[in-house]
Amino acid sequence: MEHHHCVIIGSGPAGYTAAIYAARAGMKPILYTGQEPGGQLMITNDVENFPGYPDGIHGPVLMEDLKKQAERFGTDIRYELISKVDFSDSPHVLYTEGGTEIKADAVIVATGASAKWLGLESEQRLQNRGVSACAVCDGFFFRNQEVAIVGGGDTAAEESTYLAKLCKTVHLIVRRDEMRASKIMQQRVLSTPNLIVHWNSETQEVLGEDEVTGVRLKNNQTGEETTIPVTGFFVAIGHKPNTDIFKGWLTLDETGYIINKAGSSHTNIEGVFVAGDAADKVYRQAVTAAGMGCMAALDAERWLTEKGIV
Repeated sequence: MEHHHCVIIGSGPAGYTAAIYAARAGMKPILYTGQEPGGQLMITNDVENFPGYPDGIHGPVLMEDLKKQAERFGTDIRYELISKVDFSDSPHVLYTEGGTEIKADAVIVATGASAKWLGLESEQRLQNRGVSACAVCDGFFFRNQEVAIVGGGDTAAEESTYLAKLCKTVHLIVRRDEMRASKIMQQRVLSTPNLIVHWNSETQEVLGEDEVTGVRLKNNQTGEETTIPVTGFFVAIGHKPNTDIFKGWLTLDETGYIINKAGSSHTNIEGVFVAGDAADKVYRQAVTAAGMGCMAALDAERWLTEKGIV
């Protein structure tokens, strides 16, 4: 059985940044990429809000740069999935999908979260061609244009009002005759003049061949179908943290996000740290994930030093 000082699970901005810091600190980290090497940015075309790229950068290129930087300092990157963990003792034990057992003194969890989608063929086909799951990330590209956003919770309310500051008109598609969002968020939606709410409506199809040109809706009460011409379609129905393998070990909130100790990356298990969207349901940005990756590596290094392991 292999035994390593530091193992990182996940390969988004959080995982790769943790690897850069851990490798430079001499921790000789092992990074397991998981099923989606590079994470959510691998399906993002243009990234304009990550510091250091004045002209923007393609998401896959950014992730390749981070990977190369981590490798430069000696990170061992393995294109495998960690499918099971055992945090009952120290060192911790991780199991790859292929059945390999790995011992790790410190574990950094950076497994991220995946956006929930409606499941439409047109939605998937037009991702990065006008379909997005992040208004803060991509709203800038639709300045002074007409867009639609689907959802009825706080995220949809917050992102629709954000888009309304940038876009000419925002169409909020709500499945029921009321929103699940908090009262104050609903008030903000209803008081925004260029934000139109379509109640009792479900998306039937996102229209367009090479880019979004509109959205076809169906009224749940009347059965009537309408088409709205838009150039952007945003999905805000929530995210699912990729934390299932940690259930029963790490403390999770009611939606599955890992709870870290305030002001740090420490979890409830000694020697296990968390970074990025696996713990962050508020900001969910590449730059904040990278910052948390830095924190996790520094916390892991200090913990290993205090324990006399390195």
